[in-house]
Amino acid sequence: MKIHNLLEDEVFHLVKDLLKDRKDICTCSKCRMDIAAITLNNLKPKYVVTEKGSIYAKIDTLNYQFDADLIKEITKAIEIVGNKPKHE
Repeated sequence: MKIHNLLEDEVFHLVKDLLKDRKDICTCSKCRMDIAAITLNNLKPKYVVTEKGSIYAKIDTLNYQFDADLIKEITKAIEIVGNKPKHE
């Protein structure tokens, strides 16, 4: 296994879910990546290098506050990108 930030998986999954109902925001791959990058830059990373570490880190993410913090940061990033998209 290589080094991996578990939050990337969570953020990409939630970005997809949160954007599916937003018709006012561009959902092109560039905008989705910008939203994910802004979000990840505002969160403390959860790096893992082993499968066992991955399981322990995922257990830490199974709480309401974690979900609320992720959704809050993604929503802020959606607004930033929605106001000034950088896609071509």
